[in-house]
Parts: sequence; C-alpha cells; structure tokens
Amino acid sequence: MKLIIFDCDGTLVDSQHKICAAMAHAFTAMALPVPARAEILGIVGLSLPQVFAVLAPDQPASVQAELAKLYRLDFPAQRGGAALHDPLFAGVDALVATLARRGDVVLGMATGKSRRGVARILEREGWSGHFLTIQTADDHPSKPHPAMILQAMAEVGADAAHTTMVGDTTYDIEMALNAGVRGVGVGWGYHAPMRLLQAGAERVVNSSEELLQAIAAPLGALA
Repeated sequence: MKLIIFDCDGTLVDSQHKICAAMAHAFTAMALPVPARAEILGIVGLSLPQVFAVLAPDQPASVQAELAKLYRLDFPAQRGGAALHDPLFAGVDALVATLARRGDVVLGMATGKSRRGVARILEREGWSGHFLTIQTADDHPSKPHPAMILQAMAEVGADAAHTTMVGDTTYDIEMALNAGVRGVGVGWGYHAPMRLLQAGAERVVNSSEELLQAIAAPLGALA
C-alpha cells in the first residue's frame, strides 16, 4: 500500500487571492504596512504563528497574535467577487479521482490550513471519501517539522519507503526530507521550481499529467 500526501494551498487549490486579501485586511486593520504579494505567497504553508513572525518580525508577540486573529476572521472571505474564489488547479480533480480509484493507493493531506478550511474544500469538491488521513495546522507544529507526515503514515500503516509528499513550497519538500519520505514538487504553486529542487525535491512537475506519471513511477502503470 502506497501513501500519497498532498499539500493543499498552492498544490491542489489556488487560494492566493483569498490569502492576500485576508492578509491585507489584517495588516490594514492594525494600521501596519501590507507586505508585498511576493512576501505573502512566500510564507504560504507555514502555520500562522510562524507566518506573522516572518511578515511582522519587528512587532511584539501580542501584535503578531492579533494579526493572526484578524486573518482567521477574514479568510473565509464572505465578500463577493470572482477574485476571491479559490479554484482547483487545472487537472487536479481528475488526478485525485484517478488516484482515489486505485486499490493500492491511500491519499492524505498535510496542510497549514485549519481543519475548518480543509473541510470546506472537501465538501465543495466532493472529496470527503478520497483523503483517508488529513493533518492540519490545528494539531501539529508548522512545516517543515515532520509531524504531519509521521502521523499520516501512522494512521494508515504506511512506511517511509512507500510514502510520497507532493507540494509547491520548500516547506513541503523539507518536511518530506525530515520525515524520510520522497518529495515531489509542483511548478504551478507559490515557490519557484529551482527553490524546490534546491530544497531536495526529487523532481518538479509542471502539469497534473506529469504529476500522475511521477507518482505512478514507483507504483506501477496506471490504467
């Protein structure tokens, strides 16, 4: 049995507009300069305490905590507008469906999102039965700590030799290496492909079809 663990934001879901809008809300509400978009996307994947330690390093812990609170409150983005939609990346739905049909594959998720945020995506996409182990920032140290991957493996009975982590940031790849599992990067997310390779990614793919091939390589041919 093989375990394939996916990151969420930047790997399965393009949530950059919601993330940036919520960050702008939090910093503006605290009368602080809003970080550049590139800075914001650079920290996607970290847990919120680490996020604001990076984005507001000169602020006291109390201000960083308030920024995190404001971000959480705004992230559901009840405001209208297509710019705040967080769609799946191209081909992801078919990829997940194909892997979920395999009898020798178990799907997992390891994400800096909250469990509430993951539940919304699962319900929206009809994925509730697809991901058998879900690890979130609510229950674990921030990436690149290996806790999420180690817990996912424990829950489904997978070993490191049969586990692959798929993600778009160096935090995902470093987490994979820290857990002793294979790390595959995706080139459509929020960290540049070269950064992923430098972090230790086995390879970086640029389409869902290429990702399916990369995942399939150690699993056998996919029908």
